[in-house]
Order: sequence, then structure tokens, then C-alpha cells
Amino acid sequence: MSSVLYDAQGPRAKRRNILLTVVFFALLLALLWWVYQGLNDKGQLEWAKWKPFFSGSEAWTTYILPGLKNTLIAAALSMVIALPLGAVFGIARLSDHVWVRVPAAIVVEFFRAIPVLILMIFGVALYSQYTSVSSDDRPLYAVVTGLVLYNASVLAEIVRAGILALPKGQTEAAQAIGLRKTQTMTSVLLPQAVTAMLPAIVSQLVVIVKDTALGGAVLTFPDLLSSANTMSSYYGANTIASFTVVAVIFIVLNFSLTSFAGWLEGRLRRGKKSTGAVVGAEAVEDIAGTAHTGAAGTTGAAGTADGTAKTSGTPGASGTSGTDKAAL
Repeated sequence: MSSVLYDAQGPRAKRRNILLTVVFFALLLALLWWVYQGLNDKGQLEWAKWKPFFSGSEAWTTYILPGLKNTLIAAALSMVIALPLGAVFGIARLSDHVWVRVPAAIVVEFFRAIPVLILMIFGVALYSQYTSVSSDDRPLYAVVTGLVLYNASVLAEIVRAGILALPKGQTEAAQAIGLRKTQTMTSVLLPQAVTAMLPAIVSQLVVIVKDTALGGAVLTFPDLLSSANTMSSYYGANTIASFTVVAVIFIVLNFSLTSFAGWLEGRLRRGKKSTGAVVGAEAVEDIAGTAHTGAAGTTGAAGTADGTAKTSGTPGASGTSGTDKAAL
């Protein structure tokens, strides 16, 4: 059986694919066995290393949950600030005014080119030298500042690309009915572009959640990653167990965010397919009857006017002919 994209596999191709599949799974099992043996020889798979996470609540209430709380606070603040800021700069880059478009482009390109970790380090120095923020709150401020500056610039490009991807007919139609550019952007372009931009925006929000770990690794920010280091030292160097639990929590967070975004995108697409109010059968009959009556009335009026024209036109024509004959 052949397809439009490819031809059906022959006997030799099927045997070759089966052989390659078997070899791949054999190599994968060998790799997993090698990893298992290495961890087992180092004692990382012993029950004592994993017991604190399953037999009591001390590890969760002392290390994991406080670190998770700080991670969520930093990520939430960064998202709330970066999303509208990115939208503003993205729209500003599409402005017709040079004094708006050029500065917005410079800001976006500047902060998008700098690694987020450097922005966090600059934030620590800024808050320590020029503000009165306490040393306990300084890492949180620096992490949020770095994440906002970098991700707002990336989100600005996403917004700009999403709006430019729309057909030009949308803008032309809005201008044809008399909408100003601000009304066109807020009422026509942005609502359509949000659905198209949503996957890219969610991907950037996932990046924000993961990049909070940079603060825990470098700036002593007490986030989820920092709690893993502390747990590993407290419970007897259970590094693999601690980081595995933290990795699973990050996976759950990002998967929840992605699932919510997928549900929201589907809801927005279904909402756009709505055709408005449903007209009942009786209303359809009334509309059809009204249209038929109007058409009949129009036909009768046209016939009356035509007859009048003929009646009035015949004598006139005869009189004119008689007058011409008399003149001759």
C-alpha cells in the first residue's frame, strides 16, 4: 500500500527497520543498566537516601515547600510584570512614529542580547548600592528584575511577530469602516493574534519558571534548587534523591502550565467559531414572508410606474407627431 508522502516498505526495508529497532532498544537497555549500576555502587539507590521524602514531613515542610513558595513568588511576579511590559514594547515597535519605534527597538534588542544571569547579578549590585532593600529581600528583587527585563524583551518580539503574521486585509478592513489605529490594534488585531501567540507565550512562561533556579544557584536565593542543595547536605549526601524530587516538581509545574495554556487556547478557538444568536424556525418564516411581501410590493410599484409612463407617453408622442406634421 502506497501513500502520497512515501511508498510502502518492501520486505528488505521492513527487516532493516526491525533490526534497527531491536538494536536501539538493546543499546538503550544497556545504557539504563550502566546508570543503575553506577548509582547502586555509589549507594544513591539505598532506601535511607529516599526515606526522608516518603516516611515523614520534615523534608517537605522544612526545605521543599518553602523553596517551592519562593520559586512560585518569583515566577508569578515576573510573569505579571513581563507580560504587559512585553506587549507594550511589542506594540511600540509597530508604531508609525519614529520617536516611539526606535527607542522601543533599542530597549528590546539590548536586553534580549544580555544573558539573564548577568542581568540578575547587575540587579544585586544595583539594589545593594543604590537602594535600601534589605539583604534578605535583595536576591528576590534581583531575580525578578533579571527575569522581567529579559523575558519582556522576548515577549515583545513574540507580540510583534504575532501581529505582523495576520493578513493585511484585517487592518485594511478596520480602516475602511473608520477605526483609528489604536482601535484597530485593540479591537481587531490583538484579539486574533493572542490565539496564534499563545504557544510561544507559554513556552516563555515555562522558561521563566525554570530560570528562577539561576537565583538559587548563584545569588543564594532560597528557591527550590537551593533547598535541594541544603537537603543533600543535611540528609547524608543524598544528591540524586534530592535533585530527582526537585526535578519532578519542576516537571509537574511546567506541565500544569502547559496544560492550562492548551485548554485556554482551545477555548479561545472554539469561542471564535461561534456564529452568534440562533434564529428559530418561526423567525425565519417571518423574515421570508416579509421579504416576499416587499418583493411583491416593489414589483407592483414598478408595474404601476411603467403603466403610467406608457399612458402619459403615448399622447405626448402623438401630439408631438401631429405638431410636426402641421409645421410641415
